[in-house]
Amino acid sequence: MTLTTLCYLIKDNKYLMLHRTKKEQDINAGKYIGVGGHVEEGESPLDGIKREVKEETGLTLNAAKFRGYITFVMGDETEHAILFTSDDFIGTLADCCDEGELTWVDIDKVMDLNLWEGDRVFLKLLNEREDFFSVKLVYDKQDNLIDTLIEG
Repeated sequence: MTLTTLCYLIKDNKYLMLHRTKKEQDINAGKYIGVGGHVEEGESPLDGIKREVKEETGLTLNAAKFRGYITFVMGDETEHAILFTSDDFIGTLADCCDEGELTWVDIDKVMDLNLWEGDRVFLKLLNEREDFFSVKLVYDKQDNLIDTLIEG
């Protein structure tokens, strides 16, 4: 089991999206995702997302809102992700990120991007709800979303 974090930074009704274009052997290649990554030994999920946001964007999170819990099942791999949003951060956005290009995208245009099908599910929930939710997304070996379970 892998524990990761994912955060959508919000400014002027836009999400900060990471277009994954730079890493070799990247399961997210070509996709737009939020920022985040693995929780390291001794970190809480909040510690992890603060570190990941700083590393990937140059921005410092003052606070983040715990919005959801996502279980990704991809073949024999299961990843558990803690989903955050934040509009409370400071600093200057980094000119470059070693994983891809950072870009602010109007929230109502995000669904037009090249996204994982499962990401569309929880991004819709982020926009429609204020309460906490849990989502299980099951993909087949060709990365097709084959099952979705929304709880909460």
